[in-house]
This record gives sequence, C-alpha cells and structure tokens, in this order.
Amino acid sequence: MNIIESLNWRYATKKFDATKKLDDATVQTILEAGNLSASSYGLQPWKIVLVKNPELREALVPHAWGQKQVSDASHLIVIARTAELTVEDVEAFIQNVSATRGIPEEALGDYKGMMVNTVNNLSDADKDNWVAKQAYIVLGNLLTACAQLQVDSTPMEGFVPAEVDKVLGFEELGLKSTVLLPIGYRAEDDDYQHLAKVRKPLEEAIVTL
Repeated sequence: MNIIESLNWRYATKKFDATKKLDDATVQTILEAGNLSASSYGLQPWKIVLVKNPELREALVPHAWGQKQVSDASHLIVIARTAELTVEDVEAFIQNVSATRGIPEEALGDYKGMMVNTVNNLSDADKDNWVAKQAYIVLGNLLTACAQLQVDSTPMEGFVPAEVDKVLGFEELGLKSTVLLPIGYRAEDDDYQHLAKVRKPLEEAIVTL
C-alpha cells in the first residue's frame, strides 16, 4: 500500500485478537520509527515504554476506563514524558551531539546556551505542557509506522495518568504517562473496521494562502 492507502486502512481498533502476536522485527521497526520522531531542539524529552508484562497490562485496565485493548493487544506502548526537564538533560544531549557528529562541545556553546535559557525560563506548568506536546509527535510517527506495516493501533487518552504511573513505577523513573498505544491485530468481529472513514473534504480541511 502507498501512504494514503495505509492511512485510509488504519482505524482506532476497538477490539484486538488476543491470540495474534507481532513478531520481534516488526515491533523493533515500530520502536525505531518512534525514536526517529522530531522534537524541539532534538532533546527527545520522552521515553517510549514497551509494556510486555501481562500482569502489569491487566492491572492497567481498570485505570483505562475498562478498555480491554490495553491487555488484549499484542503489545502495549506508553509514550511517557520526562517529569522534570533539567539543564542536565541539555548537557547530556550536547555530549551526544558532540560524540555523534565529531564536534567539540565548546563549538556547541551557543546552541547549548539557547536550550539552557529555554529550560530555565519556562515555568513548571509551561515546561510540562511543552514536553507533553513532544510526546504527541511521537504518537503521530508511531501511528503512521503501524499503518505502513499493516499493524493495528489505538491511540488512547482515556486513562487516569496518576494511577497508570503508580502501576508502572513511573515516579521512580522520572516519567509521566501521556498517551497509551496498544498495537497488534484487529479481531475479526470488530465491526468498526467496516465503517467508512469520516474526514472533512480536502477543500474544507486545507487552507491555501
């Protein structure tokens, strides 16, 4: 399928076939696509958390409004944002840039200073909002990668973040859950797969100036 056909094929899967599992290579490709997502300054203030433990996934269902996709899908991805973005995160990023591109850290001083100013000058609330937005860029990439690979997916905001964080031990990891993404294969009796996709016509959705 081409990209448009793939995106027309995908839908928010309401019921997964719990007997069908994704192979490791497919999951790895999806995770790599997520890791290649754009982020402000390239800081990647998030983690893509792959929840494989079935007991943990079952424990999450009550905190996801009883939605069984969390436990029935082949795999569960949680896109979690960094709970507290700090200057240390900027310094680690600069070290990575230096090592990857062979640029002395001193030559990156102005770039580092710009990022440090951003991190230091944002209020805690604004910083958290900024970081959360980065997680949704990851979500978009993951959804598209899944569609291209003919893997079903369901982006989910319908959950209680504080409770999910408790179950997954995110406080100790310095993370906050932002969005859930069960992935796998649709059940044959999920009637939603047969519904026509509803979108605005292009002439309504697109503005050309």
